[in-house]
Amino acid sequence: MSDLAKAGERLILALDTPELPEAREFIHSTQHLGIRYKVGPELFLAAGPEWLDKVIRQGARVFLDLKFHDIPNTVEQACRRAAGWGVWMCNVHALGGAEMIRRARAGLEEAADPRRGGRPLLLAVTLLTSHDEKALSEIGLAPGTEGHVVRLAKMAKSAGADGVVCSALEAAAVRKELGPDFTIVTPGIRPAGADVNDQVRISTPAGAIKAGASHLVVGRPITKAEKPAVACRVILTEMAGALG
Repeated sequence: MSDLAKAGERLILALDTPELPEAREFIHSTQHLGIRYKVGPELFLAAGPEWLDKVIRQGARVFLDLKFHDIPNTVEQACRRAAGWGVWMCNVHALGGAEMIRRARAGLEEAADPRRGGRPLLLAVTLLTSHDEKALSEIGLAPGTEGHVVRLAKMAKSAGADGVVCSALEAAAVRKELGPDFTIVTPGIRPAGADVNDQVRISTPAGAIKAGASHLVVGRPITKAEKPAVACRVILTEMAGALG
């Protein structure tokens, strides 16, 4: 497999739009590159589970990014539904605690369909990439983003999570502590010169790969580009260079 194909398996395009035709066009124009797709609340609420089921049956590998954070029973039932749709990956908030993560894993295992790819990967969101030290203080956490992320990652792994969502700035520390097989998904990826938007803890695609990220989530640098497929290929080329 070429480095570009390997990069394709590690890039997740964030379909953060409520417009179904636009989402369909993003998939249509980039699916040949072998990338994955993130469906978050904005698109899921607009499209519904029927659309999600349809695009998965058509071959798209979907990361369902709804960040479940509720009592354990509710999260378990939500994860059962996600597994039934055949999503590739879904996530919960690590701050929901170990028991919630254990129940989420149980829900995924019990409802997984081998005909639709088996059990989805379970990720735990550590801290949002829009959070800085000031934001941590506002929610009652002491300074030290990296320490909080590593602590939450360890807890999540012990409770059954396959990996975490964290910024690329913490990826190296998580990789060092959790080992080579732990999945690390990094949002907040911005090519050099791109707008930061509402992200705070960001990295370039090459920087995230070198820090140990398993998968990179990229949204607006691709979806807001004049030619999204071309922008996607440029990012894949940078990732391939870091991999090679």
